[in-house]
Amino acid sequence: MSAPAGRNTILGFLGRALSLELSAIQQYSTHAQLAQLWGLKDVAEKFRNESREEMNHVERIIARMLSLGGVPNASMLRPTQFGTNLAELLTKNLHLEMELVALYSEAAHFCHRSGDVDDRVFFEALLAEEQSHRATLGQWLEQLQVPLVPSSSYGATF
Repeated sequence: MSAPAGRNTILGFLGRALSLELSAIQQYSTHAQLAQLWGLKDVAEKFRNESREEMNHVERIIARMLSLGGVPNASMLRPTQFGTNLAELLTKNLHLEMELVALYSEAAHFCHRSGDVDDRVFFEALLAEEQSHRATLGQWLEQLQVPLVPSSSYGATF
């Protein structure tokens, strides 16, 4: 991998990831508050836990950016997606997780093609965690008997 071009591409992936992960924190935190208002205390706690997990991703991404000489800057937070019931909130969260899976898959593929093992391993770890989040949300929606959005509409998994 050529240092400047490859590093800039990796920093680009990390910048997009930072924006999406911060958007996920905002969304999960908002959904936790909504669930709390609706009297769904267990659901609110699950959303808070998801928010904390996404915060862990943010910290790892920032550390990675700094180690590559980049300046962390989330330039484009997504607006929080609302819903009027639990199924709608879960669907909005599933869509966001699918975006993260697609991004990390793309980044891992780029690193694989470039021979960048360290960054590939970094993105693959985040990819596995987001795939787990996606699966959990999908199972939760299935329990509510809500049809799922096909994952192919958000890119392939690695």
